[in-house]
Amino acid sequence: MTATTPFLSVRDLYVRFATEDGTVKAVDGLSFELERGRTLGIVGESGSGKSVTNLAVLGLHDPRTTEIEGEILLDGQELTGAPESALEKVRGHKAAMIFQDSLTALSPYYTVGRQIAEPFRKHTGATRREARLRAVEMLKRVGIPNPALRVDDYPHQFSGGMRQRAMIAMALVCDPQLLIADEPTTALDVTVQAQILDLLKDLQQQTGSAIILITHDLGVVAHTVDELLVMYAGRAVERGTVREVLGAPRHPYTWGLLGSMPRLTSDVEEPLSPIPGAPPSLLAPPPGCPFHPRCASVAAVGGDRCRTERPELPAGRGAACHLTPERQRAIFAGQIKPRLR
Repeated sequence: MTATTPFLSVRDLYVRFATEDGTVKAVDGLSFELERGRTLGIVGESGSGKSVTNLAVLGLHDPRTTEIEGEILLDGQELTGAPESALEKVRGHKAAMIFQDSLTALSPYYTVGRQIAEPFRKHTGATRREARLRAVEMLKRVGIPNPALRVDDYPHQFSGGMRQRAMIAMALVCDPQLLIADEPTTALDVTVQAQILDLLKDLQQQTGSAIILITHDLGVVAHTVDELLVMYAGRAVERGTVREVLGAPRHPYTWGLLGSMPRLTSDVEEPLSPIPGAPPSLLAPPPGCPFHPRCASVAAVGGDRCRTERPELPAGRGAACHLTPERQRAIFAGQIKPRLR
């Protein structure tokens, strides 16, 4: 690998699910890159394709009902269409995932320590004793008190925050170079959320790993990620650094996400501005720009362009929108204020 080659490269990724009602186009031509030591945030409403994308990276979709096209290169290794034996060597070793719901992701039948030790034994050939010591070490590393005792506890004996820490310990036990965190702070109180995010940042500084943070919470990404990818209806509609995207967003969907969030500086009597309508069905996405049925800026583009021509996301900083950059800046300036402090 050269210094200019990204650690993770996703090119023209398509993920389709076969259902009784038809084919669901869950991811529709997505491309992005990620370097070692950097954090990419992927945001969007539920159903926008965030989790589906990252499950595809790890090869966790059922091949009997899922069609995947495109290129996924991890450290130069092609993962699309790779045999399960090759993917098993990647999962948990070179790349790992922190799943959204720790209570369902952890098995209730095995102790937390055994579940942390299992991938370590599989990928390193360690003995049971060595794997147990590693599990204790990892629990200590993620801030679990009395790790030598808690290693024999079951998931239901852990609090929500402690289960999430245990999930992080399990994901990091083999020191993966890519960590995918799928809504890692969901259902946790704000204090625990901050602790989990600080933990991920500290561990990244120690290991130099690349992190993908999937979330719908823009407040989480504002001070956590380096790059930001906004997804809608299975497509990337905007990308750039977190400061660029949150400080000067260019896509009407991003404006809507920001405008629907309360701000500490706002008047308590000021109503929020939710995005009208609902996300489209991925069985039959609308023609043209997928956001046009909910977009207030269609008239500013003029004609039927938004309804008939699908905008493409330019390379680097940009948005998949027919508005000119000048018109984007003018409309944004009159709608909402940047949220970055």
